[in-house]
Amino acid sequence: MLRRMMSIVAVMVIAPVIFAQDSTTIFHDDSTKPRSKYLADVTVVGRNSKSDYQQMPEIVGTSIYAGKKNALIVLDNVQGNVVTNTMRQVLAKVPGIHVWESDPSGIQIGIAARGLSPNRSWEFNIRQNGYDIAADPFGYPEAYYNPQLQAVQRIEVVRGQGALQYGPQFGGLVNYILRNGSEISKKFEFETQQTVGSNALINSYNAIGGKSGKWHYYSFFDHRNGDGWRQNSRYFTNAGYGTATYYFNPKLSLTAEVMFSHIRSQQPGGLTDLQIDLDAQQSFRSRNWFDIKWTTPVLILNYQLNESTKWNTKLFVTIGNRSSVGFLQSITVKDSINSGTGEYNNRTVQVDNYRNYGLESRIITDYKIGKLQNTLSGGIRLYTGTTHRMADGNGTTGSSYDVSIIGNYPRDINFDSKNAAAFAENIFRFSDKFYIIPGIRLEWLEGSASGRNGYTSGGVEILLQNINRSRSFVLAGIGTEYHITRTTEIYANISQAYRPIQFANLQAPPTTDVVENDLKDAKGFNADLGYRGKVKNYLQFDISGYYLHYNNRVGTVTVSGTPSYRLITNVGSSTSKGFEGYAEFNPWRAFTQNTNADIIVFGSYSYTDARYSSDHKDAATKGKKVENAPQNIFRGGITAGYKTFLLTTQLSYVGEAFSDANNTLAPTANGNNGLIPSYTVTDITATYKFSKGLNIKTGINNLTDARYFTRRAGGYPGPGALPADGRTFFVSIGAKL
Repeated sequence: MLRRMMSIVAVMVIAPVIFAQDSTTIFHDDSTKPRSKYLADVTVVGRNSKSDYQQMPEIVGTSIYAGKKNALIVLDNVQGNVVTNTMRQVLAKVPGIHVWESDPSGIQIGIAARGLSPNRSWEFNIRQNGYDIAADPFGYPEAYYNPQLQAVQRIEVVRGQGALQYGPQFGGLVNYILRNGSEISKKFEFETQQTVGSNALINSYNAIGGKSGKWHYYSFFDHRNGDGWRQNSRYFTNAGYGTATYYFNPKLSLTAEVMFSHIRSQQPGGLTDLQIDLDAQQSFRSRNWFDIKWTTPVLILNYQLNESTKWNTKLFVTIGNRSSVGFLQSITVKDSINSGTGEYNNRTVQVDNYRNYGLESRIITDYKIGKLQNTLSGGIRLYTGTTHRMADGNGTTGSSYDVSIIGNYPRDINFDSKNAAAFAENIFRFSDKFYIIPGIRLEWLEGSASGRNGYTSGGVEILLQNINRSRSFVLAGIGTEYHITRTTEIYANISQAYRPIQFANLQAPPTTDVVENDLKDAKGFNADLGYRGKVKNYLQFDISGYYLHYNNRVGTVTVSGTPSYRLITNVGSSTSKGFEGYAEFNPWRAFTQNTNADIIVFGSYSYTDARYSSDHKDAATKGKKVENAPQNIFRGGITAGYKTFLLTTQLSYVGEAFSDANNTLAPTANGNNGLIPSYTVTDITATYKFSKGLNIKTGINNLTDARYFTRRAGGYPGPGALPADGRTFFVSIGAKL
């Protein structure tokens, strides 16, 4: 056994990777749960199911998901507005997902769970086809780029114990698996989806793919533009993707893929609560713009060493550029013509350049102890990333997108992060019903910051403190499953997690701030206990309780003295505990034998109690509720279908939440702080398939034209409260040739 494990580790050399699987791994029957399936990283699933929700198999590719809280969303089956990445519809069946809705195009996806912040999904480990796509997963984990969901085949959502396999996160893993045409068997196929909608929405998705000899290829181009529901919220997105796989033999394949995305959007800015009540569509910022260019070239190698052992290696690069220009004063300050100059005031320009390089190599193998088959998964990770931040530039007085500046940038900083990690996880099958899944992860991290943080009034450079943080540690976890029946199980897990010190915590001006010498990464753990499964072909469910402990939160406290100063330190901890439940029932299948019709009723609900601990160093937040943490989130709906026609009505309710850790109740005059009221949104979607290759889809978002907002921002893209969209519609026609 030991010799076999050592040989497995020895095989993990540095090389590029992904797994090629055959069609036998596809879900053929949605009434049962696969116990163990080696799904490829890109494979069509859920073909014969009208449900968009599946529980993930115990094994997918080289990853173990047994014992973990997880969900698999099949985009082909989603009855919602996929075109504009409407995540409240796409992830409606994943309980507890809190969505920030302030972007009319769906460009900036902000999601979270269990009382964590949805800010650009930075508490999740965000991946595409299994590799990182965030700005920097260690120092700046904001997901500025997210794939357009028409190009996504499925979304994997894993919470709790996922940290051992994927690294820094408390929220879990969100992995967007792109379409790669793996189901195409002919030499050439063309796919198109054309959409129009409210506010001049136009979207065009076009793809080609095919298979010839040892080659397989797929490519798409997606364009979207619109005016947005609010004033001053125009946008466009262009995305191109290509992937080609060469099969050297049935066991070995090499894939090359690249995604390029360019997004530009006008930012209408925030509003005060009174302004939202008067007219939520109004905007007092016409000169604010946001631009993102993202390129992700990847090489992926898949090798099946033998019948029971598979190896996967990914070599990936992120080349990202994020630029913004705008008038960033409080919404109570008017952006108007300066009477002295006859022009607008100069705007502020911010530019970030991200250059990240990584390698992940994973292996999985089955082995026997006695008569029982067990599974071992292990891997290594090497990563280096650089963020070059140029900020507070004195921009133009114009109104169009223009990031040219006068002079140089007051802030010109380089952030560097390095990481090496190794993990191992094992399924010990003590019987056909009872599994225990322990895991361990070893991490080494280094983060540093250098450069200029501004100028004094006399024009002297203010240099950053000489800050370098290097540390190593071990994370551990254990999960278990007990199969009550062939398709239902009890699961439980507890696993450590961490959040590294962020770049912003290393960016301390020495004139006012001090970074504590012993500043630590935030650490804690997730625990889950639940019951899930399926009953024949008409009921699936997942109900669970959880506990999340978030220790060593990083914050700022004021230290009295002569002079006083702000100390960036570990301010304390918070806990989140609650319930997450999902159920989907098909009464038509339960009580009739007629296969021409379907009725699907579903509901997902989460209760979250997230609070700061009593040992918090910041006295103003002791025992207070964590900000942006609604206590109640419910989403439910009904889908009725006859033959190839489906009609879905969905309701989403999100309870009230505080926007700051001080739990400010009354809204401030500038809209930056205050309660975020509860809201209810209703959506309706209809789909009709004329044939296997031709379909039409239409829908109305926010059917009742509710007025609500999901976030308040103290800075960009605000400041102020950011209204969500009112009633909109879309019509989409798709064809495959």
